[in-house]
Amino acid sequence: MVTKKSIIILVADDDAEDRMLVKDALEESRLKNNIHFVENGEELMDYLHHRGKYANQSEHPTPGLILLDLNMPKKDGREALKEIKADERLRLIPVVVLTTSKAEEDILRTYNLGVSSFITKPVTFASLVDVMKTLSKYWFEIVELPKL
Repeated sequence: MVTKKSIIILVADDDAEDRMLVKDALEESRLKNNIHFVENGEELMDYLHHRGKYANQSEHPTPGLILLDLNMPKKDGREALKEIKADERLRLIPVVVLTTSKAEEDILRTYNLGVSSFITKPVTFASLVDVMKTLSKYWFEIVELPKL
């Protein structure tokens, strides 16, 4: 797959197995983008603001897309999403919720907070690969993203 530009994907998910599955699914879908991982909402905000262990901007560049789990410790995805969308510098970054939740309340709340898409994590790896292929085609080949 040829992408127009190399966009950094930042995955925020506290589950190590889910992080590995997402990484493998993105690789399986032949995505060439760099993928970075954080394990909770606090780390996500530290990464986005280049604080602490994420201070080096060349090692931790601003992502062009965030895949966000909702149910994480310390600061959950809902709180992080609210902060991202309230920040003048970060609000343009597309955020795709990728979660096990199917709750209508979560769907409604995250769209109200400004999420770009809401995806319930597929049960099988093959389905996850299909979702990642579709996601990458849409975000990296079809839509025009703002320069960040």
